[in-house]
Amino acid sequence: MRTVLTSNMTSKGQVTIPAAFRQSLGFKTGAAVEFFEAGSYVGVRPVQHASHAPKSGFGMIKAKVKQVPTDFDVATLLAKKSAR
Repeated sequence: MRTVLTSNMTSKGQVTIPAAFRQSLGFKTGAAVEFFEAGSYVGVRPVQHASHAPKSGFGMIKAKVKQVPTDFDVATLLAKKSAR
């Protein structure tokens, strides 16, 4: 059986998601949501943050060796060495 609840839109286009839906979907205060269009319907679902599914493993393993500074420039170092 399909549950249908209604809410009124404000002049700013804001609507309140009924409490029954918020509770069943696990929406919390301040949660990000995304809207999508499916034919003549509009859906809403929680946003899946990138922190839950990393795209790569870069930076996940910490090295025990001294790290190179991000502004390190090999060309400048070689130019100084050849100028001597």
